[in-house]
Amino acid sequence: MKRLLIHICLLFTGVCFSVGPLHAQVLAEGTYYPIETVTIPSSIVLEVGGLAFDAQGALYASTRRGEIWKIKDPASSQPRFSRFAHGMHEILGLSYKDGSFYFTQRGELNKVTDTQGDGIADRYETIYRWPLTGNYHEYSYGPKFLSNGDMIVTLNLSWIGHGASLSKWRGWMLRISPDGEMTPWGTGMRSPSGFGFNDAEDIFYTENQGDWVGSGRMTHIAQGDFAGHPEGLKWSNEPGSPLDLTFEDVDDTQGISLYEYGEKVPAVKPPAVWFPHTIMGIATSDILLIENDKQVGPFKGQLLVGDQGHSKITRVALEKVEGVYQGAVFGFREGFSSGILRLEWSPNKKEVYVGMTARGWRATGGEPFGLQRMKWSGRVPFEIHSIHAESDGFTLKFTQDLDPQTAANPESYEITDFTYKYHHNYGSPPINQEGKTISRIELGEDKKTVRLYIPGLRQGYVNEIKAEGVRSQGSQALLHNVGYFTLNRIPGGAAASASSEDQSTTSERSANVKRNTQMPPSWGGKADVSLTLGTKPGLIFDQEKIVVKAGNKVELTFNNNDDMLHNFLLVSPNQADEVGNAAMKLGLKGEEMAYVPEMEEVIYHTGLLEPGSSEVIYFEAPTTPGEYPYVCTFPGHFMTMRGILKVE
Repeated sequence: MKRLLIHICLLFTGVCFSVGPLHAQVLAEGTYYPIETVTIPSSIVLEVGGLAFDAQGALYASTRRGEIWKIKDPASSQPRFSRFAHGMHEILGLSYKDGSFYFTQRGELNKVTDTQGDGIADRYETIYRWPLTGNYHEYSYGPKFLSNGDMIVTLNLSWIGHGASLSKWRGWMLRISPDGEMTPWGTGMRSPSGFGFNDAEDIFYTENQGDWVGSGRMTHIAQGDFAGHPEGLKWSNEPGSPLDLTFEDVDDTQGISLYEYGEKVPAVKPPAVWFPHTIMGIATSDILLIENDKQVGPFKGQLLVGDQGHSKITRVALEKVEGVYQGAVFGFREGFSSGILRLEWSPNKKEVYVGMTARGWRATGGEPFGLQRMKWSGRVPFEIHSIHAESDGFTLKFTQDLDPQTAANPESYEITDFTYKYHHNYGSPPINQEGKTISRIELGEDKKTVRLYIPGLRQGYVNEIKAEGVRSQGSQALLHNVGYFTLNRIPGGAAASASSEDQSTTSERSANVKRNTQMPPSWGGKADVSLTLGTKPGLIFDQEKIVVKAGNKVELTFNNNDDMLHNFLLVSPNQADEVGNAAMKLGLKGEEMAYVPEMEEVIYHTGLLEPGSSEVIYFEAPTTPGEYPYVCTFPGHFMTMRGILKVE
């Protein structure tokens, strides 16, 4: 299988060269949004958990190691680092207000101040405490300030083979006043590391795929909302709880989507935007409001969203219909050096500082941690600016004038809608997929909008809207040609009847002749060798090399004792990268296919295993001696999660 190459010409230099498709995308995005690295002294492990600027323009970074570092002149070639505070426990949020810094550590919301003006914090104050059990997954995030001075924090669930609220308020968003008065705000959260505000100061939080969570998502959280994960409901009977819903009330046996469940249970808040897993990221993180059109282009009021696992930033354009938020997510900028956890505007609002960490949460960027900044070159990329729902279709707005011939051609577009199953299992493949037909197209008088008339819209579904064939008036292709629009309300129209119960669903993992889960009768009830392979934290197998003899009859047990999805593929020598890259391109079909691409280079494989599960497969070792890689092809894992089956 040959690697696909793309011919790139940099318009401003005239230099042309060929690169792989992913690298080509990163280069193209870099033309509009260059990334610069802040040099970190080799003695400092800056696993960034929070970012904030003080009134003098110095940048402060909190770390997972419980420190706060002051970075003076962060945009210079020689930024100056000094330690401001230390001795805390995993700081995963940082804010500045009126001369003090506020942060969360594992069990507290704190305030630190330099009262002597010597650059070192000397006053440490506790504003509010919450209980801990000591579970490693009890992360705490924030705070972020509301305009009245109150703060918002979120508390991660514990992990015991599934998300669990082992101590009070785990899985909740809390509102806390400066004097320590706490108000429970909403629950249903699993891993709420990212949250922020839109331009109306409504609160949104991002979620990662997991148990009860079909895919990444962003949800608007008003007081009393339940976002779907039931563990936090264990505390709904506590004083001050805004919810009457209990843990026992939640039922996932109906085989329906979270949106449909919300139609039955009014306390449930479906996401404003779904992030299709492995396509628009795998671990959504921080939210940053674009405040004006001079920051990153003509996207005022939209949101930038980081992704820890895929080391990238996506862009979200929201709309509000009948009081309900919905909208689309688009690609924006890939190629950051580590896993993005925090985003922060520079004091002049012209650069985005990106704080990163990958310890325990491997990321495609490859570096264990990092600090970078992204700015806008001033050139406007040709993009789908936003998507707006109509009673009988969608209106697409673009950033540049359109070529009328390609924009009016139905062949330029491809639209598919789908949803996710709401259940306690880890994640969900896209279900109930249905291709849509465009019955009519109208071009707007502004030359930048297209009205697509589409019969049979389904409320509560995600719409994959591809515009690959559309060109600008200058014959330019779109920088990102697809958006994923979550349709929660059809304006002035009736939703099509589309219950998950009466649609054909396929949630079973892919299986074929390369995945044999029954011992062949010809083996006489006995394998030549029985092997057991497991996982270790950090996206690695627990064995780097396994040795068998050529032609051995092998019984392999793969145990997924990690807290995320994994598979096992045995592939041809030197083909791990090819197979891993192909798995990343499977798109909406990926999870249904267990991220096993249909390639000759794939020799044997398991299904896609949920956390805590295992599978036994039977195969005959290759007859040709050599080193055969085994790899997990869940998108992003293949770069580190691999080993060698040595055939002697």
